[in-house]
Amino acid sequence: MIEPAHHSSPIRTRYGTARGLVRLLLSHLQVAGRLSHIVMPEPGSVRRFVFVCQGNICRSAFADQMTRDRGFDSISFGLSTSADGPAHPPAAQAAARLGVDLSAHRTRRVEDYVPRPGDFLLAMEVRQLARLAGNERLRHLPRSLLGRWASPARPHLHDPFGLDAAYMDTCFRSIETAVAELVRRYPAARLSQGR
Repeated sequence: MIEPAHHSSPIRTRYGTARGLVRLLLSHLQVAGRLSHIVMPEPGSVRRFVFVCQGNICRSAFADQMTRDRGFDSISFGLSTSADGPAHPPAAQAAARLGVDLSAHRTRRVEDYVPRPGDFLLAMEVRQLARLAGNERLRHLPRSLLGRWASPARPHLHDPFGLDAAYMDTCFRSIETAVAELVRRYPAARLSQGR
């Protein structure tokens, strides 16, 4: 018997899951109500973008490589990951569709991240910002949500791990627009020959 073709629902394609949609709506309220642990940097002070997600195998890996491809200083890490692992294969495939090569990516743990002056932490979810705010070693650093710079704004970038390829593409396209705006807003993070 031939199985029917699987078609993603609009919710799965756009938000990953129904929970992803709920968390996105909630994140808009949290940002508007200043309940999201955002601490913005001083203009001109940002020298490196630090992308943060859960496993450092999809969202932050893609944002990091895309930012470096544009000539800006960046790094990424995961809040719950192991060290030196590869990007998630479906994430690498989605990145390749957008012209980004994740083959050299290796995961970094939060414990192995070494902060430096000018770092700007950019998480994918409000709950990740809360963990950064609660980390004694990192709480002094400016931090925000990467998706605030996306077009349209998407303060919750739901984890695409294990979800449809269509949503992985949606998530990565949002990250692509966010990175484009982020590097436009913070040109001092551009790498120069002297750095």
